[in-house]
Amino acid sequence: MCRAQTHEKPLMGVEQTSVYLPLLGTQNIALVTNQTGVFTNSSFQTHMVDSLVSLGVNLKKIFAPEHGFRGKADAGEHVINGLDVSTGLPIISLYGSNKKPTNKQLEGIDLLIFDIQDVGARFYTYISTLQYVLEAAAENNIAVLVLDRPNPNGHFVDGPLLEKDCQSFVGMHPVPIVHGMTVGEYAKMIVGEQWIDTDKKCDLTIIPVKNYTHQTPYSLPIKPSPNLPNDQAVNLYPSLCLLEPTPVSIGRGTVFPFQVYGIPQWEGSFSFVPKSISGARYPKFENQVCYGVDLRNAKKLSKVSLEWLIAAYEAYPEKDAFFTSGFDRIAGTKKLQEQIKKGMREDAIRASWEPELNRYKSMRKYYLLYD
Repeated sequence: MCRAQTHEKPLMGVEQTSVYLPLLGTQNIALVTNQTGVFTNSSFQTHMVDSLVSLGVNLKKIFAPEHGFRGKADAGEHVINGLDVSTGLPIISLYGSNKKPTNKQLEGIDLLIFDIQDVGARFYTYISTLQYVLEAAAENNIAVLVLDRPNPNGHFVDGPLLEKDCQSFVGMHPVPIVHGMTVGEYAKMIVGEQWIDTDKKCDLTIIPVKNYTHQTPYSLPIKPSPNLPNDQAVNLYPSLCLLEPTPVSIGRGTVFPFQVYGIPQWEGSFSFVPKSISGARYPKFENQVCYGVDLRNAKKLSKVSLEWLIAAYEAYPEKDAFFTSGFDRIAGTKKLQEQIKKGMREDAIRASWEPELNRYKSMRKYYLLYD
C-alpha cells in the first residue's frame, strides 16, 4: 500500500512517464480516455493523446466513455464515432452502438491504457466502462494499464449496496453508492472478485498516484462531465443524484447543477430557471421558474445524505408519482423508496445499511493501494 507525504502534491499515474513508457515499447496501443486525461502538474495542460504521440508511442486508436472524448455530451446521450482533430486518430465511442469494445475494434491492439478521472460514485458510468474494458481485454488476451488518479470522494464509504435485480450500466457491482476507491483500486477489485464475465485471466498493471492517501483533498482541474462543474457539485453528486429519477430538478440547465434542487410548485425565496444549454439539453422544467433549496454553500459531506431526498418527498404534493421507474436502479435497492414511503427516519435507514457496508469494507481493504 502506498504511503504518502500529504503535504506534497499528488503525482498522477499519467505524469510518471519514466515508470510506464518502458512498458509500452513498440506495442500497438489503444487509449481509453476523455477530456480529463491530461498532465495536470505541468505549467500548462497537455492531453496525454498529444503527449504519447509526440513521444513516439505507437498509439492506434482512442476509446471514449459516456459524454464523449471531449466530455460535452449530455448524460445518457448516444455518442458516435469520430476522429481526433489534433492527431487524426480514430475515436471509438463506448457509449454509442456498443458499450464494450468489440473483438473487431481490438484487432491488432497489444495494450489498452485506461486514464479517466472518476468521482467515486457507483452510478458514475466510467467504472462501468472500466468493467467492460477489462472484460474485453481478457477475452482478447490484451494487457491493461491503468494510470491512476485521486478520488475526490475517496474519503468515505457509504450508501446501500447494489442488489442483483437492480443491476444496470449505472450500477454493475455489489458496492455502495460511494465506494471509496480510485479507478486503479476498483480495477483490482473487479479482477480480484472475478466480476468480469470470462474465464480468461486479465493482465492488469496499475501506476499508482504518488503522494496520495484517501484523506488527501483533491480538487478536479477539469470537469469530469458537463454537469459536475466544481468541487461542490462533485461532493453533493452522490446524494443529489438520488433526486434525478424523481420529478425534482437538481439544477441541470443552470450554471450550478447538483448544487440546488426544486420544482415550480414549491414556494420560497430561492429560485432558478433551467434552460437548454450545452451538456444539458431539454432539462426538467425547461424555462420554468423552480423554487427550492440552494446548496452551493453547504458543508462538505462525508456521507450519503438522505436529508434532501426525504424533504423533497415529504413536500411533493403527489406522493404516488414521486419515485419513477428508474429510482431503484440509481439507489441500487428496492428498499430505499419503501423505507421513505413508510416514513422511516434517516438515521434508521442508514442503520439498515451497516451490516452490508461492513462486509464491503472488509472485502475492499484487500484491494487498496493507499492508506
